[in-house]
Parts: sequence; C-alpha cells; structure tokens
Amino acid sequence: MTQGAADWRRQPGAGRYAKAERERRFLVRGRPPKVSEPRRIEDRYLDGTRLRLRHVRVGDESVFKLTQKVRLSEDDPFEVALTNVYLEAGEYDRLSQLPAAVVCKTRSVCPVGPHRFVLDKFHGHLQGLCLAEIEVADLAEELTLPEWIGTEVTHDDRFSGGSLARASAEQVARLLRLV
Repeated sequence: MTQGAADWRRQPGAGRYAKAERERRFLVRGRPPKVSEPRRIEDRYLDGTRLRLRHVRVGDESVFKLTQKVRLSEDDPFEVALTNVYLEAGEYDRLSQLPAAVVCKTRSVCPVGPHRFVLDKFHGHLQGLCLAEIEVADLAEELTLPEWIGTEVTHDDRFSGGSLARASAEQVARLLRLV
C-alpha cells in the first residue's frame, strides 16, 4: 500500500490540518498593563464531543469557527492538536442549536518583553476569573513573568475551557478562592 492510500485513515488530531498547540496558563492576580483592543468570545463546547464552536466579536465584526481539540496526552491539557474550520454566520447559527456548555469571555493581548500573553476575563457563571495564557514551543522554555501573573495552572484540568464551561457554581467558587 502506498503512503498516499493510507492517509485517508487519519485519526482525530492527526494530519496536515491539525496544528499542535502548547500553552502555559496562569491565574491573574494583579492588574495587567494596557492591552490590545478586546475581543468578545463565546465558546460553545458541544456536548459529547471534542468540538468547540466559537463566535469572536470586535465591534460589528464577527468571526465564526468550529474547532476540534484532541489532547496529545490523556490527562494533561498542556498540549493539544487543534483543527479549525472557519464558518459563515448561517453555518454557525445552525450548529449553535446543538446542546453545549457555554463560556463567555473578553480576550485581549498583553505584550511583555518578547512574549505575548493572552488575557481572558470571564463573564457569566465564571465572573471574577481572569487567566493569562502564552503559547510556547516547549514547557521548559524560560519565561520572565510580570508581577500580575499568579499561580501557574497549566496542568490543572479544572482551568481548561471545556471544564470551565461545565463547572458548577460550587466548583467555580472553589476556583475563585485560588485567585
């Protein structure tokens, strides 16, 4: 069998369209400096799947996408294979009818030296939670952390998007006490 003939049997998270994403995640404990124009994000984690439906808004402009996130390690949210499909508004509207757990947040970018931290300020049932994320090539990569960065929660699954979307009020209260 030739290599090309075997390509059709790829597993989720594999293949040329899947991109490895490695992020370190931190609680934000102070006030970050001036950041980029904020984007409003609604993430819908579709029930029973590894799919996320995302609506990003800046002013009157919107971007819609469907993302599959496949963990490269079963028990660690640090590294995932990410595959995105960009959607039209009608496609998003149709898919948004599927049952899902929802997270709403405001995202901005904060440059710190050579790094760019993404800041997510959560709304709704996660009000009061703010996380900073940074994409890294390697977990051992040296980072100079600003004073407003708190505890690292990179390997804590409770702070992954899907877990946050499904967190109960009691679970959220416990997470907020960590801040």
